[in-house]
Amino acid sequence: MPVELIPAFLFYCLVGSITPGPANLCSLASALNFGKKQALIQWRGLFTGFTIVSLCAVFITYFVGAAMGTYVKYLSYVGAAYILWLAWHIWKSGDPSEVNARERCNFYTGLFVNLTNVKVMIYCLTALSAYVLPYRQDFLSLLIVGILLPFTGPVANLVWLFSGVALQKFFSRHRRPLNAIMALSLVFCAYSMIIH
Repeated sequence: MPVELIPAFLFYCLVGSITPGPANLCSLASALNFGKKQALIQWRGLFTGFTIVSLCAVFITYFVGAAMGTYVKYLSYVGAAYILWLAWHIWKSGDPSEVNARERCNFYTGLFVNLTNVKVMIYCLTALSAYVLPYRQDFLSLLIVGILLPFTGPVANLVWLFSGVALQKFFSRHRRPLNAIMALSLVFCAYSMIIH
């Protein structure tokens, strides 16, 4: 990637990672409902899942290249359905309990969220195919960027997580309307994936 393209790439990473999506809203909801300790356990799963998706994107980009662009749109429909499922669960969630926290907010739920998160898949594939592949086709260049990408999205998840920790007392008093807002935000994410 040319040096003059690095600011655009970093801006893409910032916008793509900080905007609401399944992992960010999951981090926020987990911190609001279950607290920092349990949400950080789930975040480790989010980070691991993001890393796996990023490395898979490196291999897909390297071996399939530009031909994959025609299939990315189909992932949007699968991702939108998954995001709607997440929205439904946030909407229906009630008061958290200790058992509920261990079942719903753990390493494996975080891992599952990002392994099935089409926003992360498209984010990684786009970063690699738009910012690396046109300039460098070698596997090492793709791998270096693929290793760096997990330090963008999961860091944004932490921003959402710690925002949830800061708002936890407020949230406990207004749980139902805030769950509705987060669920509607996810519905908007699903809608925007289908429209574009």
